[in-house]
Amino acid sequence: GSVVASYPYDDSPTHRPTGVYSKSADDEVFKYLAKAYASHHPIMRTGKPKCPGEEGETFPDGITNGAQWYDVEGGMQDYNYVWANCFEITLELSCCKYPPTSELPKEWENNRESLLAFIEKV
Repeated sequence: GSVVASYPYDDSPTHRPTGVYSKSADDEVFKYLAKAYASHHPIMRTGKPKCPGEEGETFPDGITNGAQWYDVEGGMQDYNYVWANCFEITLELSCCKYPPTSELPKEWENNRESLLAFIEKV
């Protein structure tokens, strides 16, 4: 996991594992929506989630193009965009895939304003 808002495309024509910006026709809209979420999240907006083992990983403005981060062939985000015209972003909300129950109230507080801002944009 990480703390970042990712947007299409997750797949790229080259299928290189990382570092390929795979721009969609609606790239600016996706960046706008991702920033709407990330800018209200206290960790995500820093662009430095400092996840264990990935302390140096950074995401400008707390967002990333999926394929630039890592290539995912056949992902749901791309499939729904291409075949159903659904605009999806993927939200990585924690360095820990299954945070302990005791951390859930803090996770809610970290994401509440982001969720409201995102809903307003949609």
